Amino acid sequence: MVALLIIIYLAFISLGLPDSLLGTAWPTLYPIFGVPLSFAGILSFTVSCGTIISSFFSSKIIYRFKTGLTTAVSVCMTAIALIGISFSTNFWMMLVFCIPLGLGAGSVDAALNNYVALHYKAKHMNWLHCFWGVGVTMSPLIMSFWLSKNSWNMGYLTIGLIQTVLVLVLFLALPLWKKGDKLQKENLTNEKKEYKPVSLSQILKIKGSKPILLAFLCYCAVESTAGLWGSSFLVISRGIEKNIAASWISLYYFGITFGRLVSGFLTARISNKNLIRIGQVFIILGIALLFLPSIDIILCIAFFVIGLGCAPIYPSIIHSTPDNFGADISQSIMGVQMACAYVGATFVPPLFGLIGQYINMSLLPLFLLIISLVMILMVELLNRAKKSVKYKKPQI
Repeated sequence: MVALLIIIYLAFISLGLPDSLLGTAWPTLYPIFGVPLSFAGILSFTVSCGTIISSFFSSKIIYRFKTGLTTAVSVCMTAIALIGISFSTNFWMMLVFCIPLGLGAGSVDAALNNYVALHYKAKHMNWLHCFWGVGVTMSPLIMSFWLSKNSWNMGYLTIGLIQTVLVLVLFLALPLWKKGDKLQKENLTNEKKEYKPVSLSQILKIKGSKPILLAFLCYCAVESTAGLWGSSFLVISRGIEKNIAASWISLYYFGITFGRLVSGFLTARISNKNLIRIGQVFIILGIALLFLPSIDIILCIAFFVIGLGCAPIYPSIIHSTPDNFGADISQSIMGVQMACAYVGATFVPPLFGLIGQYINMSLLPLFLLIISLVMILMVELLNRAKKSVKYKKPQI
């Protein structure tokens, strides 16, 4: 199980690698392809739609092919997509390869998150998502290196080849997944249950499912909206220099990554439920600081605090899924949770973009506050609705 855990850590780095490539490369790409700057939104939307679709159907796929094979094939899809993009000579070619990029990402995300939630302690879930942050941080550095040599293609190709190496490792490691599958089957047998895929309509009838799905959507909406529009808010509404605003938003992402590292240690003493509550308190505190007068140090601290607050929520909600709903249906609920996460991250930030453009960018703190309060309400509704099933995980 330890060897498999190392492979899963590597897989989480690879999961983050493609996520920040487009934003780094696009200022160079759109003049080459001869398309408007805004066309990046089409590519991003295509990837997100593919991810949402594959997340929704992930439980049936994993039930049929198991976690190990699903993960290997999904990462293989992303590797092929990235290598294909590196050979793209126009926008439409790149758009086609964005389809398997999104489809591969959704299935592997749902598969790995549920597997770790079932088989490992909460600290690993936090650290795994910290490693996702490592991947997101690495890819712009790799792309920047190749852009300095006027070769954006090599940036995508390098990430694609890294993914290819991981695919080979994942296929060689397929026998390791069987031990985890066997442990899960034994636990379910002891509970007189059997793993089975559950339809969306059945999931929505389960007590507590609607609140957690909406809470997950709201969380990802807050995280993505703050990251996407934070710099614009600082520049337009608070008069901060562009380069300074960019560095402060980097502190926001550092807060998420650092917070997940710390959260991994805190899980030994603090439950997932309370870690989520602590994170929510930090988010509200950070948003409250944004309402204060434009004092530079306060604005800088505000985004870092929001990042710290975001840190434990995503991994803690995911890790709690088997405890909240049972190991037999956790994969089905996990897939829908992932889909809701991507819906929040895909559609809510553009909504605030319209508000910022046509009403006022200074409404960002209020927008984040409203969504955060809805998230808090939904989480507490879940806590009242569900009694922990206490799924017994191996002590790793």
